[in-house]
Amino acid sequence: MRLYSFEKLDVWKLSRRLMKEIYQICEKFPDSEKFGLTSQVKRASISISSNIAEGSSRKSGIEQARYTEIAFGSLLEVLNQLILANDLNYIDDQILNKERLLIEEIGNKLNKLKEVQLSRSANSSNKQINK
Repeated sequence: MRLYSFEKLDVWKLSRRLMKEIYQICEKFPDSEKFGLTSQVKRASISISSNIAEGSSRKSGIEQARYTEIAFGSLLEVLNQLILANDLNYIDDQILNKERLLIEEIGNKLNKLKEVQLSRSANSSNKQINK
């Protein structure tokens, strides 16, 4: 069975871990949030790994980096929604801080991935100019 390039990325694996943890956290949210915060944070958490995967299918580093930016935006959306859940006493400070550490790790890896993607794009542009 073939492994796609995104499946080898640590940041993709970590984003899947975050998504699983978000789903577990949402189990504790009140039923009244089913179509509100619960739905929003679940969707945003899925979007992180999905955009990493989709970006890997793009040919140019600039296009790939754009999807990495979108994944980063979804990551910050998850953080914001967890902060709101904490404000509403759906999660305690300990859970928020635990997830915050994972979010920070994913964010750092997304930034590094974006740098690599953009440098790859710059290198291919330089090669074409020098031909």
